[in-house]
Amino acid sequence: MSEIFKYKYDDLFNPALKALKNLGGSGSVREIEEQVSEILQLSEEEANDIHRESTTKLSYRLAWARNYLKRYGLLENSSKGVWALTEKGKAISVVDKNQVKRAVVKLDKEERQVKEKPSPLDLESASEELIEFSWQEELIEAVKKISPEKFERLCQRLLRELGFLNVEVTQRSNDGGIDGQGLIRLGGVLSFHVVFQAKRYQGSVGSSVVRDFRGAMIGRADKGLILTTGNFTREAKKEANRDGAPPIDLIDGNEFADKLKELRLGVEVELVEKVKIKKDWFENF
Repeated sequence: MSEIFKYKYDDLFNPALKALKNLGGSGSVREIEEQVSEILQLSEEEANDIHRESTTKLSYRLAWARNYLKRYGLLENSSKGVWALTEKGKAISVVDKNQVKRAVVKLDKEERQVKEKPSPLDLESASEELIEFSWQEELIEAVKKISPEKFERLCQRLLRELGFLNVEVTQRSNDGGIDGQGLIRLGGVLSFHVVFQAKRYQGSVGSSVVRDFRGAMIGRADKGLILTTGNFTREAKKEANRDGAPPIDLIDGNEFADKLKELRLGVEVELVEKVKIKKDWFENF
């Protein structure tokens, strides 16, 4: 089977840099992906080509590209998931991809010598973002094995944990794709009626799903929310925020997994204790 998305991670070094410059020097992962899609003029098929589970090849390979550019000193990222150009990154328009790879390999070799690690580098272990793909995929796979009814109840529990009130799963048929409803209160003053759709899905959710859901929610709610174990196509994302239409919020599989982890729903996080001996403390005792 031929590969649709043909760009390798190192082919994305310069598009990623250009994307961040277009965004004013910083941007979220989603904003960077959208910019890179436009820069490379990707077709819908290319942009939506799946790597594994709910992660596209574009998302996965861009994560590797950002990791290399960060280690090369051109990018930095915050705990909030925002990536930004460093001073060095702002001063560079184009990089030689082979030079970047050689520099990162050299840096890793030096780090291993300092840490006395004989094993070769697995760059994935050096990047929190890349590590996330592994546990997210395992979690999403477990969620996809439950029944659609259980997935709806899981979405209900998730929304309750996130602060929604009066969350109900609808039992009606022919509800236009609405699986549940609830209230969200902002600042303890303003309340919004929200309807949601839960799609335990393999692959990509297209724009037609978003359009149909919007049609069902109009006149019945203030806001709409679609949660899926899959991912949303580029056109679906555009449709969700189309000018002149009620906006719909989207939570894809990776974001769904992040929320489950954050709320410790079906997820246990083990913190590993690291002991560092301060030898100079004893010498100066």
